[in-house]
Amino acid sequence: MSDHGHHDLPELVDWAARGEEMERAAELDLDWLAPALRWLKDELRLGPVDRVVDLGSGPGVAAAELAAVFPRAAVTAVDGARPLLERADARAYRLGVGDRVTTLPLDLGDPAQWSALPRADLVWVSGVLHHLPDPAGAVAAIRDRLARGGTLIAVEGGLPVRWGPEDLGIGRPGLQSRLDAVVIEGLTALPPPHTVALDISWPALLRSARFATVRTKSWLHETPPPTIDRVRERVQAHLGTLRRSFGERLADDDCATLDRLLDRRDPAGIGRREDLFWLTARTLHIATA
Repeated sequence: MSDHGHHDLPELVDWAARGEEMERAAELDLDWLAPALRWLKDELRLGPVDRVVDLGSGPGVAAAELAAVFPRAAVTAVDGARPLLERADARAYRLGVGDRVTTLPLDLGDPAQWSALPRADLVWVSGVLHHLPDPAGAVAAIRDRLARGGTLIAVEGGLPVRWGPEDLGIGRPGLQSRLDAVVIEGLTALPPPHTVALDISWPALLRSARFATVRTKSWLHETPPPTIDRVRERVQAHLGTLRRSFGERLADDDCATLDRLLDRRDPAGIGRREDLFWLTARTLHIATA
């Protein structure tokens, strides 16, 4: 789920059709994920890490990287979308860690299924907790599955993505800020059980779950111009998701601007621009049991 394309409702997504796109997009995250995991291993001086769980693993990019960074660990990739778990399995074998990565289909939105989680020394959960019906209950369940002295890494929050200049040369300047506002408005208005928690202090929630220590660190994720093909693909997918999920909340002129950006034949579109980049920050909340 961490790589799922956040803003689509899960039951409306064709995971098999989206899997390749999602895996390519998640591979861009290795620019910050790989050094973040090395920092976790080297700077935090974690105890023995023999069992790792990646909750909401999506196509398995983080799971495979976790297996590479912790070479003695058995990694379990957990997700509710079986087509994505198939990709995670294939990716692990392709990268030479298939003997240590297993998959577990599990609906994280169903509290009754959490008892099936294996015990772990390290649990990684990225961009998932705020989608769950009961984030506090999920954190408590993770705490119960951690070994003594085990670590939970919850990737939540950070900064919104920026991908181009404020004045794109088409439409009104400031489109990205207006998209941010529409996303928050749309997520806030989702009916149960799709409600998204946007008002949580994650450090406070983790402390209330009786973790011994809680700390936070953010990682910058930047791919600057000149534009490369994988950035074009990432921006195209990002804007396509926003247009599909929140277009009805946008002003007509902003919809028209998005349509031009997404049109691969348009000279002002993503496919032909040279001023694109990818800039955001991801925040890790690190809690030790």
